[in-house]
Amino acid sequence: MTDDCLLFTDLLMLKLYGSVRSRASIVQWYLEELEIPYEFVKLDMQAGEHRQPEYLTINPIGKVPAIVDGDFQLWESGAILLYLAEKYERITSSAEERAKLTQWVLFANATLGPGIFVEASREREMPILMTALNEIFGRQPFLLGKEFTVADVAVGSVLSYIPIMLKLDLSPYPAVLNYIKQMTERPAFQKSIGVRG
Repeated sequence: MTDDCLLFTDLLMLKLYGSVRSRASIVQWYLEELEIPYEFVKLDMQAGEHRQPEYLTINPIGKVPAIVDGDFQLWESGAILLYLAEKYERITSSAEERAKLTQWVLFANATLGPGIFVEASREREMPILMTALNEIFGRQPFLLGKEFTVADVAVGSVLSYIPIMLKLDLSPYPAVLNYIKQMTERPAFQKSIGVRG
């Protein structure tokens, strides 16, 4: 391959912007699952690189993660996950199927994450969330049945942070514990979130 080809390929490669211990690792996990080549652009948040004009043209809010895929820019981890699923044909053409995946990705970010990681609501929310998930995982290996999907990346990433960050007792939810074990043993997880655990 010539240098010109290498430069052209480099320009086309998807770029994932993130930082150490950020939600970018969730997107990185999914990129590894999809086996899509990407460049991880690590921003030094302590030095304020996420507030520099170059990055603010990608995400005017100045948060990570964000991606640049050719001329397309996108931020918010849930939106990025759904975009990647759609683009790389991991979503069926059924509107109902897409809605189910969207439901779980939004649930992970808007309900599950705050229900577990916001201390003020944890005592009330966690038993409700974990009981429902334990029931689902008691019946099937993945959120939508027998097949791993982007929904499992979204929900599985939040659940996998519980033993890493909070050390909460999940023994009343054995199916959830088994699910977390399944997720964290996936090679793509090990290359992304697992490296930071």
